[in-house]
Amino acid sequence: MSGCTAPVYGHRSAAAEANCPTCRGGSRRSYSYSPSYAPTPRYSSSVSSTSGGSSSGGGSSSRANSRRLRGGGSVSYSAIEWRTIEPLAQKAEMIARTHPERRDLFLCHAWDDREHAAKELCDLLITNGATVWFSEYDVGLGKSLLQEIDRGLANSRIGIVLVTPALLEGLKSTSGIAGKELSALLATDRVIPIAHDTTFDALRDISPLLAARSGLTIGDISMADAAKKVAGAAAAEGSAEGS
Repeated sequence: MSGCTAPVYGHRSAAAEANCPTCRGGSRRSYSYSPSYAPTPRYSSSVSSTSGGSSSGGGSSSRANSRRLRGGGSVSYSAIEWRTIEPLAQKAEMIARTHPERRDLFLCHAWDDREHAAKELCDLLITNGATVWFSEYDVGLGKSLLQEIDRGLANSRIGIVLVTPALLEGLKSTSGIAGKELSALLATDRVIPIAHDTTFDALRDISPLLAARSGLTIGDISMADAAKKVAGAAAAEGSAEGS
């Protein structure tokens, strides 16, 4: 006897069933019919992230960290910036507990920048509530510059190195004051390089050790924003979240 044609043709009508050598006699069998191909499923390209999660690219779904500013308000950091800032902020808080009298920041800069970029950065830091050791303001007439710098380094929690073309030129000399300041700062793990009108690639050619430290570049952000982020790291005020 011929087999049922349902698996091949299917009984889609009474005529099809009548033509089946097995089923036309009245004995009906039940078959399931499956096509020889399966449609490709469609998936949504959008992925919803949970609260506090982060995307692989560190995009807008990454939750920014923030710090209180002593001058009022707070400042937020991207995930990349926070990897630079968080260790320094923790160290500043630890030092503040044992040495509350110390300045927040020591500003290392080239002599030629003292009345321009360095002064602008210092004033912005002070506006945001940071206490800053800055040679233009802290070394009086008749005082030894090297002794005052040594005292300023010892009594500051975090060091900033304002990296400019003038500083890079000055670091080529082994006898320059900026080079001595930098050597003292590099002996600690509490230093933030800030590149201004230059790049970290240019710095790497002069000081690979300093270029290896995470820092900020003015141009990627404004000097005002850089000052806020550094002031927030050094203020020892803690996180602004949940306060």
